[in-house]
Amino acid sequence: MENTRNLTILNRNQTLDNIEATVFDLIVIGGGITGAGIALDAASRGLKTLLLDMQDFAAGTSSRSTKLIHGGLRYLKQLEVALVREVGHERALLHQKAPHIVQPKKMLLPIIENGSLGINATSFGLYMYDRLAGVDKDERRSMHTKEETIQMEPLLRTDVLLGGGLYYEYQTDDARLTIEVLKTAHKFGAVCLNYAEVAGFLYHPNGAIAGVKAIDHVTEKAFAARAKTVVNAAGPWVDAVRGKDEYISGKRLHLTKGIHIVVPYKRLPLQQAVYFDVPADGRMIFAIPRQNTTYIGTTDTTYTGSITNPLAQPEDVEYLLHAVNFMFPTVKLAFEDVKSTWTGLRPLIHEDGKDPSDLSRKDEIFYAVSGLISIAGGKLTGFRKMAERVVDAVVKQLYKTEGRPVKNTITHDITLSGGHFLQPDAVEPFIDELAQTCANKGLTHLQIEGLVWKYGSNTPVLLQLFDQYYHHRNSITPAQQLLLAELHYGVQHEMVTNLCDFLIRRTGMLYFNRPQLQNDVFLLLDELEQLLQLTKQQKLHYYRQFEQEYAAVMHFKKVMQEPVF
Repeated sequence: MENTRNLTILNRNQTLDNIEATVFDLIVIGGGITGAGIALDAASRGLKTLLLDMQDFAAGTSSRSTKLIHGGLRYLKQLEVALVREVGHERALLHQKAPHIVQPKKMLLPIIENGSLGINATSFGLYMYDRLAGVDKDERRSMHTKEETIQMEPLLRTDVLLGGGLYYEYQTDDARLTIEVLKTAHKFGAVCLNYAEVAGFLYHPNGAIAGVKAIDHVTEKAFAARAKTVVNAAGPWVDAVRGKDEYISGKRLHLTKGIHIVVPYKRLPLQQAVYFDVPADGRMIFAIPRQNTTYIGTTDTTYTGSITNPLAQPEDVEYLLHAVNFMFPTVKLAFEDVKSTWTGLRPLIHEDGKDPSDLSRKDEIFYAVSGLISIAGGKLTGFRKMAERVVDAVVKQLYKTEGRPVKNTITHDITLSGGHFLQPDAVEPFIDELAQTCANKGLTHLQIEGLVWKYGSNTPVLLQLFDQYYHHRNSITPAQQLLLAELHYGVQHEMVTNLCDFLIRRTGMLYFNRPQLQNDVFLLLDELEQLLQLTKQQKLHYYRQFEQEYAAVMHFKKVMQEPVF
């Protein structure tokens, strides 16, 4: 296991003091996957780097995606060949560098009458997809007859089915991928701070940006950070940050909303993930098994509401339910089957006259007169290359202003935190070995498996924390001991600051295990009170914050006036 410095909230006051005493080479605004990637690329090139996010890391789009590192099959339909080639290469690289959170999964593409692709077009499209993405031979597409497709997925409707294509996508946990990238950036010396909102900019007399003015929402302290360059990677907030610096003219963001719903696996027991047509509008959506659930998404509609708190509306949920019930008619999903939802915003580049689904997913860099560099657009899969392009611009700027030698990226050679395995297929034996050593401690193979697919090669550190509880606590179950150990690890190594950080972004429990939370929330809250020395007022605030998030994922039920079905 790698030896990393800890990314923790426990030394926050010292961190703030050090920030004010430092002149950074680069300040990154935004702690989603794009900002995290930029911080890692910059720090690994030797730049003194600071990353600030006004919320928790990955609290925006980077915890609300379809949770796939995918090769961009839909982009091939839009003839974005270069994009397919790039994200295909990045997908394979991420699997090598973080095999615990980027895993290959079979994906079935049913071909139906009057669907978006016919049999020949699907076969050719998947063939080109494999070629452009550089897919390994054992993961290349295969085409199947109607009978074979039904055998692979008996729940599919048969009256319009013509056949199917089987190919591979890579499943991930987007928020955990972001935190592993940030932990790795921190190891290279980047200072990363959540709940630190950039309120404005500092300027040199000539009008060039000299840093940022910020507010730390944990200590409620205002502070300033000086830097030679500043990058705005704030996702859906990119235009809001740009607006703090200059009047925005020319290109701007076009936000689109994508929602996902989660149902119990027994209500949609798919044999593998399925990517299928929505006949109503010609789009395609995913249905993906995960743990004891199946999640379904996504929608793609123009969004103009609150960026901070987008919510799934009844019509969004109804759209996905109708799509599933069309393709899998025997399951008859209804609103009461939905146990959780999440809603994300895509920060795309606006193009007049284009529908949301037709907007390009390419990233674009904006340069302000002040020197502020902003990046928007792009996909989760392409974050490393996006970061490389941004940091290339930063180092060129530093070369012009102070003659700093230009260093090229090395992130293609960097293994992410938790990904230290000799090869990707070594993860399963690692799980088996840990499960054997923990069997006498009351932990099951399934529990160890769940840990490793989150924490990877860092799992032994967490199990050491579990041992502390195992020897000192007799009043709680091994599962609860393990949960408390995860909380300790989150506080000590992943800058967990409150209950929502842990239950949403670090573990995904709010989305995929929401019913269980009522049994554990107070245990976790009491432990967090001790770990962070919370006042009663802070503890109450964090609980109410969790209550709001707990209710928000089921917001669509609250606003329903009457049953739709």
